[in-house]
Amino acid sequence: MPVPPEAKRYTIRLLTVMTLYGVTLVAVNLWFRHAPPSGLLAYLAAVLPALPIALVFVVIGKFLMEMRDEYIRAQMVHDLMIVTGATLSITTAWGFLEGFGLIGPTKHYYVATLWFSLTGVAACIRGLMRRREA
Repeated sequence: MPVPPEAKRYTIRLLTVMTLYGVTLVAVNLWFRHAPPSGLLAYLAAVLPALPIALVFVVIGKFLMEMRDEYIRAQMVHDLMIVTGATLSITTAWGFLEGFGLIGPTKHYYVATLWFSLTGVAACIRGLMRRREA
């Protein structure tokens, strides 16, 4: 089955943004380790790795807009809604556990990791369901 051109563009965009994330994350960590910035520059540098993560959501949105197969797009939107709801539910429950002192605090950037992980799980489940339908 040939890969649609919008899927190829999505893959290239996603790889580009994730490469940018990796480079930015390593560079900022090295910067803070060897010659830590201070003041406003420290704040700007610290949030720099978050920008490529934000771009991932732009890439996903662009892919949804370019996708020609309306059925697959609807399935993807459905999956993303479930994943987003699950992520918000899990992080809210975690926040209450923290608030009542039952667990220690966690780094907030793990929320994106959770969302991406759940997206992968949803894609696997969707793939298994497609195979079962065929």
